[in-house]
Amino acid sequence: MLSKLIDETKDAIVSAIKGVDDIFSALRGAVKNQVVGALKDASNVSATGLDAVTDVVTGSLKSAGEVGSSVAEVAKNSVQAAIEGVSEVGGDIIAATQKAASGSIAGAAELGEDLGSTAVGAIEGAIKAAESTGVDSTKAVGAAVTGVVQAADEVGSEAGSAVRKALLSAASLPKDIIKKAIDDNSKK
Repeated sequence: MLSKLIDETKDAIVSAIKGVDDIFSALRGAVKNQVVGALKDASNVSATGLDAVTDVVTGSLKSAGEVGSSVAEVAKNSVQAAIEGVSEVGGDIIAATQKAASGSIAGAAELGEDLGSTAVGAIEGAIKAAESTGVDSTKAVGAAVTGVVQAADEVGSEAGSAVRKALLSAASLPKDIIKKAIDDNSKK
């Protein structure tokens, strides 16, 4: 079922962006609708139900080529929309942040895209979502970093190293929070 959700998300996003001027608004709307729909269909919005968030974001990344934008921008907008969707149905936003960030790396890895820039985009999306949902941005960033680092480590040690380096060198991200989250993950 989960791969079905990935494919459904990709198809929904491709359909949503056809003929629109603001592709990122359309993408965010499609991702949010997919998350809300998946979680409303789930019997509970527990951690198990939140696995759908990972799949939706993975599917959205797979649409990047057809969206006509960088995978990092798709990751940023998809992570933001997925978290906002979970917020709308009353789910655990911090857990969803980790799952959404992880999904962005899974999708980018399947496409053979740059995981470092994807990770940075995912964290930027998590920050925007934290602002719009009123969640503590430090906790959201920490969860997102955990998601991207763990997903990258699953791809391989080079991928994990590249993601850590990209996060630490990104001017758009809060260095102190990123460093702490990376350090916390290395202790696990």
